[in-house]
Amino acid sequence: MDDYPLLNVFWTMLWFFLWIMWLFLLFKVITDIFRDHELSGWGKAGWLILCILVPYLGVLIYVIARGKGMSQRDIKQAKEAEDRFQDYIRQTAGTPAAGSGTPSATDELARLADLKERGAISDEEFQRAKSKILA
Repeated sequence: MDDYPLLNVFWTMLWFFLWIMWLFLLFKVITDIFRDHELSGWGKAGWLILCILVPYLGVLIYVIARGKGMSQRDIKQAKEAEDRFQDYIRQTAGTPAAGSGTPSATDELARLADLKERGAISDEEFQRAKSKILA
């Protein structure tokens, strides 16, 4: 341990950390290249060749040239994922999407139970309507 002073350990860790950060950035750039639907096939191939042949410079040029679009595509993807998740929750819970205007099965059953309690429909009609809604 005497041959490797503490400052050299610090510098080695710093360079290792920077290398790992660059790897994350490289993977992020490559993912963004494939995710961009507005970029043509030749454009994607050109960016990939640049990022593979001249990795540090290619990634730097990509981030400078298309960095703003990367964040917009990230935001769009996150919004689409959130919308799909909310739709899944609504479907699972049986509630309609906002503004759809169609009542859910739960709402229909509550309305039928209310009609039955008030005597507006008979027990037989209630059972038929209930089985229709649940089918």
